[in-house]
Amino acid sequence: MDQFDNLEKHTHWGIEFVEKYTKFVKERSEIEISYAKQIRNLSKKYQPKKNSREEDEYKYTSCRAFLMTLNELNDYAGQHEVMAEDLTTHIICELTRYIQELKAERKSHFHDGRRAQQHIENSWKQLESSKRRFERDCKEADRAQQYFNKIDADINVTKADVEKRCYLKARQQAQMKHQVAEDSKNEYLTFLQKFNKEQNAHYHTLIPHIFQKLQEMEEKRIERVGESMKTYAAVDRKVLPIVGKCLDGMTNAAESIEPKMDTKHVVESYKSGFEPPGDVEVEDYSLSMRRTVSESSYLNSQGESKPSRSNSRGKLWPFIKRNKLPHANHPLPPLPPHHLVTCTTAPSLPSNPVSPSPTASTSS
Repeated sequence: MDQFDNLEKHTHWGIEFVEKYTKFVKERSEIEISYAKQIRNLSKKYQPKKNSREEDEYKYTSCRAFLMTLNELNDYAGQHEVMAEDLTTHIICELTRYIQELKAERKSHFHDGRRAQQHIENSWKQLESSKRRFERDCKEADRAQQYFNKIDADINVTKADVEKRCYLKARQQAQMKHQVAEDSKNEYLTFLQKFNKEQNAHYHTLIPHIFQKLQEMEEKRIERVGESMKTYAAVDRKVLPIVGKCLDGMTNAAESIEPKMDTKHVVESYKSGFEPPGDVEVEDYSLSMRRTVSESSYLNSQGESKPSRSNSRGKLWPFIKRNKLPHANHPLPPLPPHHLVTCTTAPSLPSNPVSPSPTASTSS
């Protein structure tokens, strides 16, 4: 009975262990589903949006490589979904069904064991009851015999007393008690033989058979857990080749990046078409201080300089400002008064005139 209690506790723990492992795989499957969902959302979040500026960015090889990486990442998430589905199908569902079968089988074996144990206990009780009855009947028969022997051995008993009914009654009582004791003995022997046979069958056939069934059930449970653990690793290993291809695709995408091509696209997109600027001319602001020519000659010189300036006019860079030269429509500002005097007054003779040379006087 004690062994049945211990076995019952152990097998109950075994079922709890299978349930614990099933719960572990279930949580792993939920993690894979959640991870795959987050990976898909991440890939979708960074996909280029239609009719947006991002579509123009994918003319660059680095952006195209990033798009390829996002696509491979989406496939990578799909493999985690496959893993979660396989874990659910091949482990969680199978173990859940097996646990129900295991509980039913365990209950059946222990029911048979309890029934066998109850039967041998009942048989033992019957044997004990028949033994106590046999013991009681033997004691009563012994007392009746002693009472009869006492009466029979009494020297004071006369022939008349012998003939009395009390003497006969004591003898009949003793005989009857002996017969009851004999019957009780036969019954006791019958129950004893039956119990010994049942006990031999109980401990050599029934209980070993039930223990064997429990052992086989336990071995099958342990084997089933081992198979599930192998399946757990196989499910993970199954997706590795495709995951490896996804990673190879990401590597190939990275290797397809061409920096020179991307910079060439930048040059083609942003070249201005402007000619390189020429040399910057000197702007001498001291000309007005040394100018000795007349205003008309200055204007003539200005007019003569116009064609050369107009002929050299070209397309300039937007950040280069044109230097505005004087134009006929925009005359120069009036000169200061001392410059006007210099330009309009006839030059004065020197204060010490040079005497005529001898050659000149001779000629005159």
